[in-house]
Amino acid sequence: MSTAHDAPGTLYTIGYQRKSLATFIGQLKEAGVDAVIDIRLRNTSQLDGYAKRDTLAFLLREGFGIAYEHHPELAPTSELLDGYRSDADCAAYESVFIPLITERRAEEVGREVLGKYRAPCLLCFEPTAEQCHRRLVAEYWAEHFLELTIVHL
Repeated sequence: MSTAHDAPGTLYTIGYQRKSLATFIGQLKEAGVDAVIDIRLRNTSQLDGYAKRDTLAFLLREGFGIAYEHHPELAPTSELLDGYRSDADCAAYESVFIPLITERRAEEVGREVLGKYRAPCLLCFEPTAEQCHRRLVAEYWAEHFLELTIVHL
């Protein structure tokens, strides 16, 4: 893989549910994150508070010098997300989600993101990565870009 730096390095993931802004930013800063890669399907609700797309992009850029990019092609479809929320069947969700992001060229997005940033962080809503699509995207990239370390904040 040809990138702007020597090796893919570290990919972080974070969820903002039940986190104060201070905790959220503190975790990003402590990890040395230089870009937040928003992979949410829905990111413009007033209920998102500080994590609403435009608010978050402004806070990160102006307050902390952290880049922000939205990549909805790494998000599940509305139907897939709603189906998972109704039945919580992880195996069924993964069996549809992985082919979806493959079709949407997630590897190319990964190459671009990992080539542009030293320590990017995938953002989603869920407080932990275990049952969140950000874990699946991170693992997908790790399969395609050897030497990529995943750290869930």
